[in-house]
Amino acid sequence: MNVAHVRSPISDFRSWRIWRSPFWPMLRKEFIQMRRDRLTIAMMVGLPAVQLALFGYAIRTEVRHLPTVVLDESRSAESRGLIDAMRNTGNFDIVGGVTSRAEIQERVEAGKVRAALIIPPDYARDLKRGRPAQAQMIVDAADPLASSAAISAATLASQATSARRAPVEVRVRPWYNPSLRNSTYIVPGLVGLLLSITLIVITSMAVVRERERGTLEQLVVTPIDKTSLMLGKIVPFALVGYVQMTVILLLGKLLFGIPLRGSIPMLYLLSAPFIMGSLALGLFVSTIAETQAQAMQLSFFFMLPNILLSGYMFPREAMPTLAQWLGLLLPLTYYLKILRGILLRGAGVASLWPETLALTVFAAAVVTLSVRRFSKTVG
Repeated sequence: MNVAHVRSPISDFRSWRIWRSPFWPMLRKEFIQMRRDRLTIAMMVGLPAVQLALFGYAIRTEVRHLPTVVLDESRSAESRGLIDAMRNTGNFDIVGGVTSRAEIQERVEAGKVRAALIIPPDYARDLKRGRPAQAQMIVDAADPLASSAAISAATLASQATSARRAPVEVRVRPWYNPSLRNSTYIVPGLVGLLLSITLIVITSMAVVRERERGTLEQLVVTPIDKTSLMLGKIVPFALVGYVQMTVILLLGKLLFGIPLRGSIPMLYLLSAPFIMGSLALGLFVSTIAETQAQAMQLSFFFMLPNILLSGYMFPREAMPTLAQWLGLLLPLTYYLKILRGILLRGAGVASLWPETLALTVFAAAVVTLSVRRFSKTVG
């Protein structure tokens, strides 16, 4: 008798127990409940597909088309040849000329250009006499990726020019981050990134959690207008945001040696519209989401474009034109320019007013929309 083919009563009992287990009705109930929660299903399936298509198309690490100005003190055919060689690398977009080194510093400090080519008066004379000629390329090295690409392109352009005439040396001078440290570029951006996570995600989940518990409806019936109610919900998170911002700046200075070249009080002042806009965006998410899980998913749907298209991780100059336009719709794009402009370049309000105006308009629009949505949701 073959013992292997004999089924014991114990095995029959276990098989019966599996099929008669309450697991199957519970599984069926969960699938039914999931089918009814169409918003969650749509977010689970649709959001990853949209994000994959968007980020796969937009994210590039090869930096090209850096806005560049030229100080041509030679004003000769030879100097124009060097300018053309720089332009032909594809890494520099010549956006105009300047008349002094002070103007170069002003425009680089304001973030309007990322590089500047300086051609001295004796450039053409040295080439005609067969002597080595020199030029200087100033690069905003706050972004190591962009500065490394500029340095490589300047070297290639000098080699191409030297092949036709006497040797040409383009000396690259990196500003603001001479050692090309990634931490100098990344850590200031962490202020904006962590503020976004705190203000958008936590605010949206806090409001949804109160709605689930029924305490939000209890507040609505009190003699408090809905605008005051909304402001009362978000102002504490604004204070938390400022505390978090202070901690990051202190640790960045102590642990990573991040320079603080500009005015810190001005940075705190210009951070106000970004903080209010992010809080209002979190409140807007809470008016759409019905559960905390939905609030978390929708918040990260807003967060990922903020991180990947704003210039926090990848240079915006490397992105396709459409992705750059989409990045202009994100508040973190403007706030990163304020952060890095003040902390790394010592920029002032005169240089950063366009970004501050954009954040103020964004905050006003989102606060208005959120108040209306909030009133309809809790009313």
